Amino acid sequence: MDYLSQYRKIRGLTLSLCAPLQKEDFVVQPAQNISPPKWHLAHTTWFFETFILKANMPTYQEFNTAYNFLFNSYYESVGDHAQQAGRGHFSRPTVEEIIAYREHVDRFMDLFLAEPIEEDLAETLILGLHHEQQHQELLLTDLKYILGNNPLFPPYFTAGKEPEKHHLPDDKPILMPEGIYEIGHTGEGFCFDNEMKKHKVYLQEYAIDSQLISNRDFLEFIESGGYQEFRFWHSEAWEWLKENKVNSPLYWHKINNEWQEYTLWGLHPLALQQPVCHVSYYEAAAFAAWAGMRLPTEEEWEAAADKFNWGRRWEWTGSAYLPYPGFQKREGATGEYNGKFMINQMVLRGASDATAKGHSRKTYRNFFHPAARWQYSGIRLAQTINL
Repeated sequence: MDYLSQYRKIRGLTLSLCAPLQKEDFVVQPAQNISPPKWHLAHTTWFFETFILKANMPTYQEFNTAYNFLFNSYYESVGDHAQQAGRGHFSRPTVEEIIAYREHVDRFMDLFLAEPIEEDLAETLILGLHHEQQHQELLLTDLKYILGNNPLFPPYFTAGKEPEKHHLPDDKPILMPEGIYEIGHTGEGFCFDNEMKKHKVYLQEYAIDSQLISNRDFLEFIESGGYQEFRFWHSEAWEWLKENKVNSPLYWHKINNEWQEYTLWGLHPLALQQPVCHVSYYEAAAFAAWAGMRLPTEEEWEAAADKFNWGRRWEWTGSAYLPYPGFQKREGATGEYNGKFMINQMVLRGASDATAKGHSRKTYRNFFHPAARWQYSGIRLAQTINL
């Protein structure tokens, strides 16, 4: 594998995603879980500096020793780090200094990757590349939150409009027979440690929708009073709903009695045929209850994934984020990557319109707290048959 070309390609894409931004956009942090764009640029660079160069290249010259505190996200074994909620508090280092930091690390990575590397180090490098692809998606979703919470609703893309991909509400559900299915990653390609080990599960007969729930479907839920009817909501969800005064998906706005939606192309009339987006697990579960159905488990989703199109939205499942049988963390600091988050979070499957190309597979286990909705999250429904 040509690691150097792959490295350059992925790192270059991150910078290209920042090309439409103004200087002021790089430093905004409107919510605790939203990171400023310049932090994403620095943190992904810090990953390669810390786990590749500093650990394996004796001639590497560290760019700035203070950056380990600023741009370490949560790796306790690597040292102290700034709190996530404070990432937007720092006007320095400047955007220019962050770009210089990336260029500095990239120069040394070019030298390092000019020679063959050992297999275990190659695994860390590939993990770093997938980590950067994760942050490319986070960069887009964080930017959408930054711009979408600006009262001017400025677009990220200044030309054209969001591509239309039609929802097909009349497609029949997919029937899946009762039986034993194999779940989890296997084979030669990359996967995160939480996708292993491959194991067998028994599933009752079930049906799963071939299509995602559309904006039109969700609007019917809203107009029928779904946000006001407590019986559709979990108790914790109902308290969240009241506390945060939620009455529609994130980025929906009712203006002059007409629903509008903010997209990366700006504010536009709600596209009814598009899959609903930016809903929390709370909202997804409430919609399912209203529809007389349920969310699929992650095992049901994976078992049926080859039978439907997926990839437009991260799809909430009814499964808590827990380890698979035989799960083992990676050795060292990168073992903190997934395992320590296996509590109080729900699994999402698939990918989204914002997911980097080549960074999706049916075994991928994304995970967020039930209230999270800034990601491109959507809904697919299921139901048990003949139980």
